[in-house]
Amino acid sequence: MFDFLEGYDVLGAFWTTVQLTVFSGVGSLVWGIVLAGMRVSPVPLMRGFGTAYVNIVRNIPLTIIILFTSLGLADIFGVTMGAEDFKIQGFRLAVLGLIAYTAAFVCEAIRSGINTVPLGQAEAARAIGLSFSQTLRLIVLPQALRAVIGPLANVLIALTKNTTVAAAIGVAEAATLMKTMIENEAQTLAIGTVFALGFVVLTLPTGLLLGWLGKRLAVKR
Repeated sequence: MFDFLEGYDVLGAFWTTVQLTVFSGVGSLVWGIVLAGMRVSPVPLMRGFGTAYVNIVRNIPLTIIILFTSLGLADIFGVTMGAEDFKIQGFRLAVLGLIAYTAAFVCEAIRSGINTVPLGQAEAARAIGLSFSQTLRLIVLPQALRAVIGPLANVLIALTKNTTVAAAIGVAEAATLMKTMIENEAQTLAIGTVFALGFVVLTLPTGLLLGWLGKRLAVKR
């Protein structure tokens, strides 16, 4: 029944998808937190940069960003991301593009969480001598992150599906292998079903786990 899978490394392709998701997710969270801090910063220059970055990047198709990391950074500017092997270089550039794109959505999710923290807490922190960065790091962000686990789970699920765009620059993830199999085999429906179920297996447990975690860690007000 599944003879059409023979000779293809389906698990390896999905493992590449998982790696893209994990590395991009961690990078997006870090960069998104930095951007969120800029968005609420009292420094106009930082606030302006964060606002401009989010508004611009969110309105650029991910495919264009991924292609720019390959054709722009690699081919024009010679950015190799510390890799001589073409496949490793493509993988790292895809991660960079996914981080740049996804961080804008992470930023907005975290900023919405920051807005749920009562203003009086920040004022109390300033009253005892804490700086803006200390207030953000020690008081505001811990509460904000707990409040937005659910929205961040949605961003992570979207990121998992967005990894398929990496096929545009030749990264050997699930969508790339699916395209190859469809071109070589005469079972388009069966192949599509297998890969669709594969993505369900990746995203459904993530959504359920983070949804449960969000309810457990929600800040009671």
